[in-house]
Amino acid sequence: MFDLSIGLSLVLLLASIAFFSGIGITTIGPGGIFVTIALYSMTSIPSSQVAGTAHATFVFTGLVGSVAYIHSGEMNTGQSRAIAVILSVASILGALVGAHVNTFVPRSLFGFLLGGVAMAVGATILYRERRGFSPIYDLEPLTRDGQLILLGLGFTLGVCSGLLGIGGPVLAVPALVLVGVPMLLAVAVAQVQSIFIATFAASGYFLQGNVLVSLAVIIGAPLLLGVVVGWQVAYIIDPEKLKTALGFVLLGVGPVIAL
Repeated sequence: MFDLSIGLSLVLLLASIAFFSGIGITTIGPGGIFVTIALYSMTSIPSSQVAGTAHATFVFTGLVGSVAYIHSGEMNTGQSRAIAVILSVASILGALVGAHVNTFVPRSLFGFLLGGVAMAVGATILYRERRGFSPIYDLEPLTRDGQLILLGLGFTLGVCSGLLGIGGPVLAVPALVLVGVPMLLAVAVAQVQSIFIATFAASGYFLQGNVLVSLAVIIGAPLLLGVVVGWQVAYIIDPEKLKTALGFVLLGVGPVIAL
């Protein structure tokens, strides 16, 4: 159990960060990484509990995001379903492997890896906003070669997400765009994939005793509220400006976490 006696101010701060992270998830995509960053940098809990607790909250954000994209029609084609199914199935094994490997990773190395991912994601966002992404491969998800690529990609993304306690969309969206998946479809598929990554990673951490339920509730409630609010914010604020701001923030906090 998480010690709630650490102070109301820290609890409120974590809840506030979770709320704005939720807004980021549905307005710009990789907002959930700030939950993991906050748990690592603002508490002294082990890295396994950081990752496990974060994944427990991402199960519900993935469900809400998936419902939204199913409702808007992005997941109604055979191609989109094939990508989602293959990527998600491969991610299950990867998430379990990542959760297991985490138990052997010292907290200092975890911070270094998390900081490195934050910087990489920030740089990717800024690069894409200025120059865009040029696909390096034209993925055909209904062919054997395309499905093999999706299997390998899903497993790799699952391992990374399961290990570091970051939501699937943080890594999956840019990875899918690079293999030729349209941006909106990539975001939709990543939401579906995140359900499986988060569910199985959280299950692995839970069996190890590394999911702090009380802390997951404290973070999960405002995170989910932020996801809902983010749908409305996306229609009010220019998402391109939000993405640029997010990129600079991640580039700035990445070195601090890593060191």
